[in-house]
Amino acid sequence: MQFTSSPTRRSPPTIGTLVLLSGLSALSLNLFLPSLPNMALHFQADYKVMQLSIALYLLVNAVLQILIGPIADKAGRRPVLLWGLSLFLLATLGCIYAPNAEVFLAFRMGQAVVVVGMVLSRAAVRDLYDQDQAASMIGYVTMGMAIVPMIGPAIGGFLEESFGWKANFWLPFGLGVLTLALTFADFGETSTKSGKTLVQQFREYPELLRSPRFWGYSLSSAFSSGAFFAYLGGAPFIGTELFGLTASELGIYFGAPAVGYFFGNFFSGRYSIRFGVNRMVLWGCWLNGIGVALSAIVFLAGYGSALSFFGFMTFVGVGNGMTIPNATSGALSVRPHLAATASGLSGAIMLGGGAGLSAFAGSLLTHDTGAMPLLWLMLATAVLAICAIFVVIRRERVLGL
Repeated sequence: MQFTSSPTRRSPPTIGTLVLLSGLSALSLNLFLPSLPNMALHFQADYKVMQLSIALYLLVNAVLQILIGPIADKAGRRPVLLWGLSLFLLATLGCIYAPNAEVFLAFRMGQAVVVVGMVLSRAAVRDLYDQDQAASMIGYVTMGMAIVPMIGPAIGGFLEESFGWKANFWLPFGLGVLTLALTFADFGETSTKSGKTLVQQFREYPELLRSPRFWGYSLSSAFSSGAFFAYLGGAPFIGTELFGLTASELGIYFGAPAVGYFFGNFFSGRYSIRFGVNRMVLWGCWLNGIGVALSAIVFLAGYGSALSFFGFMTFVGVGNGMTIPNATSGALSVRPHLAATASGLSGAIMLGGGAGLSAFAGSLLTHDTGAMPLLWLMLATAVLAICAIFVVIRRERVLGL
């Protein structure tokens, strides 16, 4: 099988294709979360072992993003997408037919290759638009993407109770086949091949790593989303073990941040051109921190409940929906000729930190501790996000950089 970019495949992809590519990546992350307890029983494995399916997935995502960017800058967006989606389908079948937890986790890590959709859909937008307009377009693309994690856990809970946990892998397999076919038909190449070897591509990483602006945008995105990734690692335990939610109830509650994320991305799409990326990132980071702080105050006052815990996570979603598209556009605009490399590296920083926070959050929680260790961790990352974007804004005001 050989995927090539023929001369007839030069038209830019439609926004629907970009949304589907990003959405498939998001769906693969959280669709099966309501199934974790029954998957642990099926594989006769400890629940914490099955929780690794989140952290390991995020970790491999981070590593792959470092590799995908330079490869796509060298070979083009289209062939890398087609190969990545094909490998994702094979890995998903491996998850479905895995005989034990170890094999499942191996194929689960293989599923992370679907991150090509998220990395290269953003890179394609930056290929076609300037910084502020790219932020607006990324906001609209990820607003559509936000629908998927918003309804994903609820669908996962329904599929789990109706058909068993494997249904939560058959669904992304079917959508993966559809996405592969649509990408082949619609995703025209958006960049010119660099003509450089992979070694030469990787040697350009220092050009990004020496940029304080790149680090400021990347870290503001990483720390802001870190609150959400910590939530991913700890919220299933809080919902099922502390508040006694069923799989379907957890799926509904769990989507609260995605509701906020949808609106945050709408605000990005609507207002990024008017206000600029820096102010949108700053406002998003503040909303993220305020949501976590309010939840912590309610728990410290003794009034914590499933409704308050998950409800205040909506603010985290709004904040991330404003922060991530704008910070991503800012990071990609530091060196526009390295858009895919920057997309991959900034995404790796975000997801690498997310993997660690997700695993750490899961290890902190017990019936005795309650939800507070998770909330303190989320609040710490939210404060660091505010500090990171302040550095960018200060440099711009003082140095004009």
